[in-house]
Amino acid sequence: MRGRRGDRMTINIQEHMAINVCPGPIRPIRQISDYFPRRGPGPEGGGRDFREAPARLAPLALAPPAALLGATTPEDGTEVDSYDSDDTTALGMLEFDLLYDQASCTLRCSILRAKGLKPMDFNGLADPYVKLHLLPGACKANKLKTKTQRNTLNPVWNEDLTYSGITDEDITHKVLRISVCDEDKLSHNEFIGEIRVPLRRLKPSQKKHFNICLERQVPLASPSSMSVALRGISCYLKELEQAEQGPGLLEERGRILLSLSYSSRRRGLLVGIVRCAHLAAMDVNGYSDPYVKTYLRPDVDKKSKHKTCVKKKTLNPEFNEDFFYEMELSALATKTLEVTVWDYDIGKSNDFIGGVALGPGARDEARKHWSDCLQQPDTALERWHTLTSELPPAAGALPSA
Repeated sequence: MRGRRGDRMTINIQEHMAINVCPGPIRPIRQISDYFPRRGPGPEGGGRDFREAPARLAPLALAPPAALLGATTPEDGTEVDSYDSDDTTALGMLEFDLLYDQASCTLRCSILRAKGLKPMDFNGLADPYVKLHLLPGACKANKLKTKTQRNTLNPVWNEDLTYSGITDEDITHKVLRISVCDEDKLSHNEFIGEIRVPLRRLKPSQKKHFNICLERQVPLASPSSMSVALRGISCYLKELEQAEQGPGLLEERGRILLSLSYSSRRRGLLVGIVRCAHLAAMDVNGYSDPYVKTYLRPDVDKKSKHKTCVKKKTLNPEFNEDFFYEMELSALATKTLEVTVWDYDIGKSNDFIGGVALGPGARDEARKHWSDCLQQPDTALERWHTLTSELPPAAGALPSA
């Protein structure tokens, strides 16, 4: 609109804002995907060409959360973590099987493979291996390890790692920690991720398959003065409770697999020292040099001592040695078999690791094992027994034997 010369033009505020602020129609901002071809169903099997701009772009807020994150849920309802770039998949995934054999008291861990591990080396790859630990418990006593796969982020192991001496009580309260690490020859090995599986999730003699994302190691919170005080009070109350209950609660120092059989032909007791598991570490290197001694009490002539060979630097030794005690079956009813495990030391007294007594005065599994042996002659009976810190007085007098 033009006015005459000398006349002043008046424009209202609505027209002023429309002219200066909104000079034209508002167009939606294009997404980066609009510049790439989209193949979809069409009359000739093709899709829209990348030069075709969309007529209207849906707002980002209207997209469903599942579509944004990439999470999928199959028809059976099992949740699948399939995030494209999230912390849960940045470390990789581990596939493995667990089987608890109640008859043989073993836990078999089949480490199968891993996918998409986090690169740890300068070449963008890693040298991964897997470590197993049973918690709670001493790390070196129950540590198992696979072989190292070189220069890969998708390693395949297919290795079976077996824990021996696992009881139903362990299944109820222990946790299996599975760690994936990167091996470095010139420096310390690096931690990639871990998985913790409560063993109570397992059913006896039923293999359970896992395919889980690795998680970061949860850092422990710095202890405050109040938490330290509460921890001290709880430890005091626990020790007081153990003292009031007497020697029934003893420190567990490992386990031993014993075989008992009375031979009618040879007229004697055959004691088999098969193996030990999860022994307490007695040396500064975190291991022990264990051997086993047996006595048949009472021992008037002091001729009942037998001793195995020493196994160097191990907490899970295998002995497979047999000892024979010539004696009538009726006389064994009043005898007690004492089994003690020691750590061999050069130049000083050997350290006592743990012991167990089997006989009519024993308790629980130790007493049952002894009675079953006497009631079933010519039958080899293998049982696991818990080693405790209780040192028999007769055995304590011979620490260096």
